[in-house]
Order: sequence, then structure tokens, then C-alpha cells
Amino acid sequence: MARTALSSLFLLVLASSVSRGGAAPDQDEIQCLPGLAKQPSFRQYSGYLRASDSKHFHYWFVESQKDPKNSPVVLWLNGGPGCSSLDGFLTEHGPFLIQPDGVTLKYNPYSWNLIANMLYIESPAGVGFSYADDKVFTTNDTEVAQNNFEALKDFFRLFPEYKNNKLFLTGESYAGIYIPTLAVLVMQDTSMNLQGLAVGNGLSSYEQNDNSLVYFAYYHGLLGNRLWSLLQTHCCSQNKCNFYDNKDPECVTNLQEVSHIVSNSGLNIYNLYAPCAGGVPGHVRFDKGTTVIQDLGNIFTRLPLKRTWNQALLRSGNKVRMDPPCTNTTAPSTYLNNPYVRKALHIPEQLPAWDMCNFLVNLQYRRLYQNMNSQYLKLLSSQKYRILIYNGDVDMACNFLGDEWFVNSLNQKMEVQRRPWLVDYGESGEQIAGFVEEFSNIDFLTIKGAGHMVPTDKPLAAFTMFFRFLSREPY
Repeated sequence: MARTALSSLFLLVLASSVSRGGAAPDQDEIQCLPGLAKQPSFRQYSGYLRASDSKHFHYWFVESQKDPKNSPVVLWLNGGPGCSSLDGFLTEHGPFLIQPDGVTLKYNPYSWNLIANMLYIESPAGVGFSYADDKVFTTNDTEVAQNNFEALKDFFRLFPEYKNNKLFLTGESYAGIYIPTLAVLVMQDTSMNLQGLAVGNGLSSYEQNDNSLVYFAYYHGLLGNRLWSLLQTHCCSQNKCNFYDNKDPECVTNLQEVSHIVSNSGLNIYNLYAPCAGGVPGHVRFDKGTTVIQDLGNIFTRLPLKRTWNQALLRSGNKVRMDPPCTNTTAPSTYLNNPYVRKALHIPEQLPAWDMCNFLVNLQYRRLYQNMNSQYLKLLSSQKYRILIYNGDVDMACNFLGDEWFVNSLNQKMEVQRRPWLVDYGESGEQIAGFVEEFSNIDFLTIKGAGHMVPTDKPLAAFTMFFRFLSREPY
């Protein structure tokens, strides 16, 4: 029945477009977006939300293609910390996908705004087109949660016609911290109609992420028996391994080797089976006078010397750009730095060039939480919200096993044992898209063959999952 409803939805969206009036801010409406062969039938807005007295978060809001008045509002945040949510917009599940020429946009047949009003916010200040009046970008988990909350409240002030719509909070990667910390604030505000949250390949627990990654790497053939034996000898005792904050010097040395293999050897940490864009990289390269480094990610953060080199690079005074590893950011950067695009998006001329990730924000960010257990238990105790933790199963940055362990650690009542979930691929028939475990008000789901950016790798499976999540249907 769910698949029949999904097919009917596609036909409905293709057959009709809905226009409506409202109280949305006219000055933020995008009138003509460069790169499209035809302008969309749905409305879209770009402008700024007040995140604090001095911080201004850039947003891009696209109305639902189905029925904006009655469709849910879905917030999307990318992670980092320090990376832009426009990555999600332009390369994952937005209505238009950037093409390799950095000029052309093509409509996305699996856009999440087919069924939802999608709000993309660049957070924190300093990321993308978001800025701070004082140009101070030092921040932390608690402050960012409050800033995101204030920005969301400002959105509903600007768009009061949506304040009663169902609200879902979603995100990816370090948004595994952003989303639950924000949700705890939103659940206390009765003016917002929070219904649930979904986190994809999220950082839920540093300890479980690190501990599981070593097993993931070994059983995917990355480590070899010599290193595995050394890890067992120096990092484990009494059938329990500590790959997270082990103080044994030999264990630390072995973990340094694991870290190098996973994140610095040329493997694509975001998708083990995908090529590394541009070939096997060095840790550093140069582009038009700018030093380009790889995002160090969120794995093995307790290892010594993890960030020392980047601190030295900052003090050197060189211009530095941080890119996600094995990712070509040229196309979205070219597009968003086009002066005609910036004008269409109402970006102030004095703001610097858009980058996918901000090196300074990432380097100065203070990570206050080591896990999200407390936040999820607060949300689950209300018994009101639908919560989904989903993972592409070939990602190493935030691997599926660590998030599965995390969900199990919440000790919620099992309602449906682990089972395959299916997606209808038309002529190919129904195929297994991954596996799902259902607990009281929280589900854990994998997407087979997807990496860190699930909608990029498996767009139909991601959309099907999203549809069932919003509709409160079984996966």
C-alpha cells in the first residue's frame, strides 16, 4: 500500500503545481535563479534569520511541490562542524542539483520538496553565507543549539503561515549533535509543532563511533591480521576493546595506523567503494594561492597531535580552505560565487566567497558533548516524536555499526525485529534497500550501498525512506 501511495504521489506532483498567497517576506523571494532552463512553479526564498544580536544565518527555503499549505516544514542541517547546508541542497536532496560545469542546475526527480517545505540553514556563523557582525566565529555545541533555535523562531516570525504545520528536524554527520540538542529546545516551545527528527550518518557518540570503526575497517579488509592482532593485544582486555581513549602507548600507535588507513591513505572515508575525487590526495594541496586541507572529521579525536598541524597552519598566516575529503567542491563553489547567483539569493556584496566548509569555524569549535544519550532520552520520554537514525552502510566517517550500538544503548522496547526494507525500482521490481529495527518511538535503518551522503548515492531509497518517515508509515 505504501508503494502504491508513493507512485500516486509522483503522478500528483507531476500533474499539478500549487500557488498560493501568504505572509512570506517578499524581499526574500527568489525571482529568477540562474542556471535553470525553466524557473520552478513552486516559490523559494533566500535571506537571513536572526540567530542572536550579532549573528545572521543564511537560509534557503523551498516550498513543497505538492501542497505547501498542508505539507510539513522540514529543517535540514549539514554538519562539519563548519560545513554548509547548501551541500545538502545542491548535491543531495534539493529541488535542483548542480552539474559539473558549475553553471547548470537540473531538476531533481527525488527532491525532498516533492512532499515537504524544505528549510536549509547555514550554521553556525561563518559557514557559507552566514556571518557575525563582530567576525568572531568561536562557538560551541550549546551556543549553536541556541543560535539554531533563535533562527528557527525567526523563520516562523517571517513565515507565520507555517507556524501550525508539522515540523521535522533533520540533518547529517555533525548534525548528529546539532539536531538532538536543537530538538530539546524546540520541544519546550509550544508555539512550534514538532513531530519528529531524523539524523543521517550522524555523530551520536564519539566512543561508539571510534570503537565500531575499528571493527568496520577490519571486517571490510582494510587492516590485515598483523595490525588486528596488535590491536587485540594492546587495546583489549577481558573481551572488551577500548579504541576510543586508550592510554596504552602501543595501542595509541596502532590506532594512529588505523586512522591513517581510514582517512589519509587515499580511501574515500565517505564511501568505501567510491573513488576519491581527483585521485589519491595528499593531506595538503594548493589551489590559486590557497592552501587546501582535508576536513579532519570526527574520528579518533582523542589521538595526540590530531590538530597540532592545523593550528600551526593557522598561525602561518597562509590563506587556508578546508574541503571534505575525496570531494570535488568546485561546481557548487563556482555556482554560489557567481555574482548573478549571489544577487538572486540576496547575499550582501561585502561578504567573502562561499566555501563548502570553513576552516576557522571548524578549528575553533568547542565540542562539549561526547554523546547524545541524555538528549534522546529526554525526547523519547515525551512519547510524542517519531525519531529515525539512518545510515548508509559503506560510510566510515560515521559508520552504521556505531549508530546501531548507540540506538541499542538507549534501551527502548523492541517493537519490530531487524528486517529488510524494500524499495520499488519499477522494471527491476522490489529490491532490498537496507535493514530496519523498530523500537518505541525510535527506529534504526540502513541504506545498502550508500555512503555518508545517502541521497546522493541512493536517491530513490532516500526519498522512499523520507516519505515513509513523514507519513508515519512502516519502512
